[in-house]
Amino acid sequence: MRPMKLSLHVFVAVLISSAQCFSESPSPSNQRIVIAASHMLDGKGQVLENQRIVIEGSKIVAVEPLGSGPVDYDLRGLTVLPGWIDAHVHITWIFGKDGKNGGTEGTSQYDAYKAASNAWVTLMAGFTTVQSVGAPNDVPLRDAIARGEIPGPRILTAVEPLVGKGEDTGTPDEIRAYIRKQKAAGADLIKIFASKSIRLGGGMTLSFEQLSAACDEAKKQGLRTLVHAYKEAVLAATLAGCTEVEHGTLAGEDALKAMADKGTYLDPQAALVINNYLQHKEQYLGTEGYTAEGFAAMEKVLPEDCNIVRMAAKTPGLRTVFGTDAVAGADGRNAEEFIDRVNCGVDPMAAMVSANSLGAEAMGLGDQIGSIAPGMQADIIALDGDPIKDITAVRRVVFVMKSGVVYKNVAKSAIPFYAGVKP
Repeated sequence: MRPMKLSLHVFVAVLISSAQCFSESPSPSNQRIVIAASHMLDGKGQVLENQRIVIEGSKIVAVEPLGSGPVDYDLRGLTVLPGWIDAHVHITWIFGKDGKNGGTEGTSQYDAYKAASNAWVTLMAGFTTVQSVGAPNDVPLRDAIARGEIPGPRILTAVEPLVGKGEDTGTPDEIRAYIRKQKAAGADLIKIFASKSIRLGGGMTLSFEQLSAACDEAKKQGLRTLVHAYKEAVLAATLAGCTEVEHGTLAGEDALKAMADKGTYLDPQAALVINNYLQHKEQYLGTEGYTAEGFAAMEKVLPEDCNIVRMAAKTPGLRTVFGTDAVAGADGRNAEEFIDRVNCGVDPMAAMVSANSLGAEAMGLGDQIGSIAPGMQADIIALDGDPIKDITAVRRVVFVMKSGVVYKNVAKSAIPFYAGVKP
């Protein structure tokens, strides 16, 4: 991992000199910042009008009726809401110098540049927290962002996933040892592949005993589990006590009801991930895991992805969070998944909450991020438009603050202000 860390440090100077929009030290100061908001979504499903958000350092200290006092950012006329949370990305997945799918394994300066660029465009799109689930290269990027050396969303990572390979995956005891190894490597959560790729049919690749051992050991280690699952693996992951199911395509109503009963989170994808693959077909085709037959399978299953999102929205009590499975080519376009979900029947407010307070709750961070309230991290974005009335407003992010630092401010009505520079 050492070359990756060195490359990320090299990239910092490039990014700062080109963007020229954050200070030498982007960590928040203790200065007091006041935001004026005429229309605000609090992240929990409530709409508040004419509010004053007071921030000290990295946290919100007050949300109160807007008075006549001075403000640092006048965001009236926009929709203000908490920074979005994407529960499923692959932020270090890149296209290589040849333009082809390069995966997540590279450690060159070019690979580091691309990974840091992915982080930047994701933040600019309004996503202040992401879970990047399954690559060792996530770790140095996560840590560099946390140290304030590189701008990007807050990252939680699974490091290396547990990939189901039938009996070859290992005994339950060996699987437990693997989970402990990931925690020692710095994992924030555990990613488990309990199904084959949908390109290969999505069949189950772990026995119930193996899956139960993995999720039980993770729980004992204080870690959450995200399970890549289709078809029968969805119910198996639920009954095994896993925290969250990714995808869920081709699961039955019984599986969704069981998830609701057990409090298992679901993160389905309506269309962005497959549309991204189709848009970049030539860049993926011929690289490991991507065949003409696989692309045909993805095109065939796309309507079923929309169907599972629709079914989830109609299942009482099911906690459905927002995740995109963003791979190379999709970074910075994460918000398109909101539009896809609404087109599949999800209520726009529910879509917003899924990427705010509910997403934070699923990560165990509900007391820190995901809503605009005193004591929460000052992760605040603003849209030109109201996504509840027009979901395409999610494409128009004009203001981004993460932990009290402003990284983007192109709102016409906003007072010009760059992170780390006093107004």
